[in-house]
This record gives sequence, structure tokens and C-alpha cells, in this order.
Amino acid sequence: MNTTVPVVAESMGLYLSEIRKFALISPEEEYNLAVKFYEEKDLDSAHKLITSNLRFVVKIAGEYRSYGIRMLDLIQEGNVGLMMAVRKFNPYKGYRLISYAVWWIRAYIQNYIISAWSLLKIGTTQAQKKLFFKLNQTKNAIKNLFGEDDIPEVSRVLGVKESEIAEMDQRLRGDYSLDSEGLDGEGFSLLNNLPDGRKNQEDLLADFQEASQLERNVSLAMGRLNEKERFIIENRVTADDPLTLQEIADRFAISRERVRQIEEGALKKVKTFLAPVVLTAAR
Repeated sequence: MNTTVPVVAESMGLYLSEIRKFALISPEEEYNLAVKFYEEKDLDSAHKLITSNLRFVVKIAGEYRSYGIRMLDLIQEGNVGLMMAVRKFNPYKGYRLISYAVWWIRAYIQNYIISAWSLLKIGTTQAQKKLFFKLNQTKNAIKNLFGEDDIPEVSRVLGVKESEIAEMDQRLRGDYSLDSEGLDGEGFSLLNNLPDGRKNQEDLLADFQEASQLERNVSLAMGRLNEKERFIIENRVTADDPLTLQEIADRFAISRERVRQIEEGALKKVKTFLAPVVLTAAR
């Protein structure tokens, strides 16, 4: 797609200042722009869809800071994912652009991280690559639930051996200490010497198919919600600039507590539907 986004500046602060100049758009405006690009390939519409979501890319990229990659590099890759999402987005399917784009953004960022780290160091199988990204997330989730580390439970959820968890955990800790001085600075680090372990076509296709399947499952899960539940999830959970409980309560003329109850129930429905899918993917 021949459109432009702001060139990532040398300074993170300058980049953030630049993207704040682009206004956020309403769901209605987003839909109209998406339809215009989908039907007419209007590049001005695509440009506005992209620039209005650049702040969301920064938010997603921030989740991967601990992998020892410069934030500006992660943001660049995420921006490419956002552009691909806009290019392929179908506004008639009934969900927001960012709900679709998040999978593309994460895929491009994760592919970049994998290519920056040595594949020999991480592992070359799909299971090891998944473990690379899921380990800390799963450990933190279980720790929040049980108040302590529970490696056997992590092993059960991810469907891997405890020895594999210990090995990957050691690799991650070791590389953090080696690259700790180069997280956001411009200086030299050992990470600069890592080989370019670009994925082959088979791995890229497998990742794309996995992301596409997950996207379809999320769409199906959202389709099981009623109109009010879907609105609350889209504007409270997945929105770049979420609405407050009071704003939603005013819209539907209900109490804040009722909004909270509906949100809790809707999330439970979505999680119940997705749980088997996520556990299967983790394996």
C-alpha cells in the first residue's frame, strides 16, 4: 500500500510528540474511512486510519520492551503490521479496525524479535517459539491467581515439560543481563552481533495461519455477545482510548455497577469460548 506514516525519529520523545498531532477518530468516522478505502482504494482514507492508530502501536510495542530491543525498532515493525491490517481490513464484518489490527501488529513485532535473537539460542521449533513469548505472560497470570510461582501449573497450561520451562527461563534471564545497558540507548550492545535469523516461508505461513484462526475465533466469540455486551467490550477492553463506566452508563441509561456487571459477564463468555482454543494453540 503506497501510503506514508511519520518517519521514526532518533528521539523517542520526538516521535511521541509527532504522533500526538494526529487526532483519534470516532467509530463512525473509522467505519466510513474503512469503507471508502475498501471500496475505492482511497489512500487518503487509509492514511488517516493508520495515523489515528499509531499511538496504539506504541502501546503494544511497550509490552515487548523486556526483550532487549529498542522501542523505536519495535514501533517501526508494529507500524508495518498496522499498515497491512488496514490493507486487508473488511469493515463489513462488524468489528473495529484495532480489534483486527492487533494481531497483525503483534505478529510483525514478534517476527522482528525472533529475527533479532538468534534462532539457535531460542530454538527452531514452533513450540519453542511459542514458549519464548508465552512463558513470562503465563507465569505472571498464574502468580496473580495463586500468589506464588507454580511451575507445574505453568507446565500444564502451556503443555510443555518443566525442564523446557527451566531451560527457556534461563535463556531469557541470561540474555537480559547481557543486554541490559542497550534497552533504549543508542550505544553498542552484544545484541548487535546476533545473526539475522529471518523466518523461512513455512514458518511465516504457519504464524499467519495461526493468527488468522485466532482472529476468526475472536470474531466468533464476539458474535456470541448481544449488542450491549459487544459495545462494552469493544469500548472498554479493546479500545485504544477506552470509555469510562460512567460514559457507557450514560449512553445506555443504566448504572455504573450494571455496566461493570455486563462487562464481567461478557468477558466470561468470551474467555469460556476462547479457553480451549488458547490452550490448544499453546501446545
